[in-house]
Amino acid sequence: MVVKRSLSKIAMPLWQRLRAPWVEPYSRYQHSTILHSLRLGCSIIVALLFNQVTHLPHGEWTAITVFIILGLLQYQGAIYTKAYERVLGTVCGIIIGGVLLWCYHHGLSQLPILYYLLVGLVSAAIGYMAVKNLGYIGLLTGITMCMIISLPENAGSDGMIRALNVLIGTVIAVLATIILPLKSTLMWRFLLAQNLMACSDIYSGIHHHIEQQEEVEDRVDKLSSYIPETLLPHDIPADSRQRPLDSPLSTPVNATLIQALRQINKRLLQVRSHIAATAKETGISEDELEHIQHTHRNIIGTIDLLLSATPRLATTALDSDNQQLLIHYQKELNQAMRHIAAVLQSPSDEVFRPITRIQVSEYPSIHHLAFEWQGYFWLTQTLQVQLQTLSDALQHTKPLWYKASGLRYQRREQKRAQRSIES
Repeated sequence: MVVKRSLSKIAMPLWQRLRAPWVEPYSRYQHSTILHSLRLGCSIIVALLFNQVTHLPHGEWTAITVFIILGLLQYQGAIYTKAYERVLGTVCGIIIGGVLLWCYHHGLSQLPILYYLLVGLVSAAIGYMAVKNLGYIGLLTGITMCMIISLPENAGSDGMIRALNVLIGTVIAVLATIILPLKSTLMWRFLLAQNLMACSDIYSGIHHHIEQQEEVEDRVDKLSSYIPETLLPHDIPADSRQRPLDSPLSTPVNATLIQALRQINKRLLQVRSHIAATAKETGISEDELEHIQHTHRNIIGTIDLLLSATPRLATTALDSDNQQLLIHYQKELNQAMRHIAAVLQSPSDEVFRPITRIQVSEYPSIHHLAFEWQGYFWLTQTLQVQLQTLSDALQHTKPLWYKASGLRYQRREQKRAQRSIES
């Protein structure tokens, strides 16, 4: 399978590989930082050329606004929110600044103390609203107002022109986002899918480690049966005679699994940063996305606990019935995690299938297992419930996040996948 994918990648024409980041959702996810950088650079060039052509005073505010909106934000939902807040704050600042200028030129110029007192009261009200509700809108309202009223003798012309440049810069940033969109919804989907695939790999690694340790234990037991008791040093405790002190039975799980778990937690934080923007793009309530995020975090926590319990399980016996239960769980939960990840990554409108419940009551010997194994199976049952909860939540919200991912791009990827299968 790996060889086949490599050959297909080599056989793909160069022009298709170059255009992939521009038209394919998953390629956009993989190259999002580069695409964002290119988009920002092109937007700044457009802003500077616009200033050169129009010769508007204070044209630097156009490029500054583009940087403010696009500089730290990559994805459509967050950019649209920032642009909306910037436009609304600028318009409100123009209106309030215009009213204050009108008051200044219609009587308050003779009463400067009263004028400055009015400005102070308005600024205090804007600051109060910014802290309570308006946030960035309130901040922009106050900044624009100050730009307009800073030189009341010039009727605020400089401030008006600066505000106009801010609006122009906002339009350029939004147009750049429309031409080269990076959707938070896609990033949210692919990060979640990548974490589920990584969790599946760790879960497989846990079982592989247990199997390896059991094989080593069997070999040590067989070897010790051939060694006469008289040849064993009598100063070694009886428990230690069963296996060498440096046996892999006492070693922790592979360090790569620990490193993979760190990467999973890193992506979990990245998913968190996409929730607000994804809610804007999809129309899914933030409460529902928070529920998915909470379940996602719980799955990672359960995997972490299973990984932590693994070294102690290798030295604890497990009968054949429960060994079969362990294999059933491994197969089912691995398939579940990989299936959910595949649907999240897929451009097709595939349905999440329900996870089959394994009946622990069919394995009565589980109640006679050692404490470590009972805890392990309890954690595995917990993981099963968490995966079902995640699958149900994703299926419930799927029509919204699937549509918001960009149907045009997804249809293109479907056609490309179909062509690759036919060829």
